[in-house]
Amino acid sequence: MIQGFFSATVGAQQQMQRMNVQANNIANVNTYGFKNEKPSFEALMYGMVDGIDGAQLPRGSGTRMVSAATDFRDAAVEETGRDQDYAIVGDGFFALYEPSTGEVSFTRDGSFTAAQFQVANEEGEMEVRYFLSDGSGRQVLNGSGYPIEMGEDLTAEQPVGVFAVQYRDGLLHLDGGRFQTTAKSGNIYLQNSDVLRGYLETSNVDLGTELGKVIEAQRSYSYALRMATTADEVESTILNLPNG
Repeated sequence: MIQGFFSATVGAQQQMQRMNVQANNIANVNTYGFKNEKPSFEALMYGMVDGIDGAQLPRGSGTRMVSAATDFRDAAVEETGRDQDYAIVGDGFFALYEPSTGEVSFTRDGSFTAAQFQVANEEGEMEVRYFLSDGSGRQVLNGSGYPIEMGEDLTAEQPVGVFAVQYRDGLLHLDGGRFQTTAKSGNIYLQNSDVLRGYLETSNVDLGTELGKVIEAQRSYSYALRMATTADEVESTILNLPNG
């Protein structure tokens, strides 16, 4: 089978992967703290074939999407007026602690709320207390790395911590606007960025740009399928040529 068929089918498959990234960006255009992702491609293995007059021509199987790089640029902040909404001015992330697993994740979405958690008191008995939470069962950490237990006034400003990640490119993008550190992330340290209470950072996705990229990916997908069809027709024609 001619090489063009393989290159075309790989191209169509990878354009589908690209559209998945852009569809996720569009779906989160109104998600607070969400960071846009950009697909990155690399060439697959290439060889050289002899062309006219000894020219060396590249031959291979196209390209593939190797990663979706995150655009960490700040977005505009929006006033909400809610007591437990926070927006970071500058670099850094809020830290979220998952009590059931001990997992710590990071986010720019500061839409927090007061939530009830069962904790053990000094006598070892379980009692209900209020902690600052992301609303999904995770607790917000303060600047010392501890969950923020709220007092009797649930509308009071809380000491939310802001943390910096040494190598942001090493962060793994989880659901929505959350990130998790990996071995490539480096050290985590306290960040001296200002925090605005009653504000939230919006998504940095540009809807017009993403729609343009979707159209581009759709056309590339269509061209790849046309190339695969043409390659199949060429091979069929060659195979059906009369002998002699």
